[in-house]
Amino acid sequence: MDLRIDETAAQWQRRARAFTETMLYPVEETLELQGALPPETLARLRRAVVEAGLNAINHRIEDGGKGLSQLEQVVVNEEVGRATGALWAVLWHPPLPLRYGTPRQRADYLQPSCRGERRAAYAITEPDAGSDPSRVRTRADFARGKFVLSGEKWFVTTGDQADYLLVHAHVDADPGKPTLFIVDKDLPGVRVTRVPKFMHTYVYEHPEFVFDRVELESWRVLGDVGQGLELTKEWFVEARLQIAANCLGAAIRAAQIAERWSNERVQFGRAIREFQAIEFMLADMAVEIMAHKTLLYRVAWEIDQGLDRKLVHARASAVKLFGSEMAGRVIDKALQILGGRGYMRENPVERLYRDIRVDRIWEGTSEIQRAIIGGQIRKRGMETYTGWV
Repeated sequence: MDLRIDETAAQWQRRARAFTETMLYPVEETLELQGALPPETLARLRRAVVEAGLNAINHRIEDGGKGLSQLEQVVVNEEVGRATGALWAVLWHPPLPLRYGTPRQRADYLQPSCRGERRAAYAITEPDAGSDPSRVRTRADFARGKFVLSGEKWFVTTGDQADYLLVHAHVDADPGKPTLFIVDKDLPGVRVTRVPKFMHTYVYEHPEFVFDRVELESWRVLGDVGQGLELTKEWFVEARLQIAANCLGAAIRAAQIAERWSNERVQFGRAIREFQAIEFMLADMAVEIMAHKTLLYRVAWEIDQGLDRKLVHARASAVKLFGSEMAGRVIDKALQILGGRGYMRENPVERLYRDIRVDRIWEGTSEIQRAIIGGQIRKRGMETYTGWV
């Protein structure tokens, strides 16, 4: 059994690592201290993404993407996940459901998004609907040949940068008709009500939107009426694997910083890594990272081999659950090893500590992942997770 990544994946890994170290690391402290990057810096980063060939790695070449395999995407997202301030978000990944768009939708939205000329944001969460999408209250009523969209969406990540949204709504207020709509932000009735501030520093914002009787032509339906939940689930799988890869990169960077510090820091006449308390923390960190990397790479490889879609959903939950919680444990230990220096905002580990906490919440909380895993075990048996295909 050959478990090595091939040379193509290794080349993508090296390319993403070089981009992270030369383009993202240098702007981390500016983002942290100023709370945002200057427009000229963001424009420079967008150009650099294209020059590095890292734009739309999740989409087909014929749509303007790079056509990377799932494993290749993982190694790229792992490398950019090392950057603080969620700077990995400067690499755009147009939502996967757009690949199912009509020729018009792909030409007008997906293909320009792959090139970096447009940007989408996914709008699903609401004040009373998070883990349970059936509670979505945003509705689209069909009347006189058009849909009329009304509702409110929270936590629309990159909504400040996007020029259009994929809005998850219920047609005629029927939870049995969840549907995705392509909604341009400049349409009458679309407005931002608030831009909340969060625990982490993030390169983009998470605005709250209101849709006040927004008129939408029928061609703006993505997929079919009632297909929205299935398309959103596919997006969740993509997002969960990306989060898991970002978490891996963040944990590796924190562990490396802590390990270097443990060699440099001398107390009581010797480097602190020589104390068993520190050595054991480093050992635990290494094992957790190794376990997650093995799991993540395996599932990505299985997807590339044509793993059944239901198993993809099941295993993506396991990867996201373990990766997000692993990163929290590893980075916490790294901060402890660094002591007071680890608590300074100028230290990448302090920033990663805040950055990584949201990964146990968004795109499905840890509790939701456990519910999915438990349900899969009931339906398909423990071998869903303990077997090897």
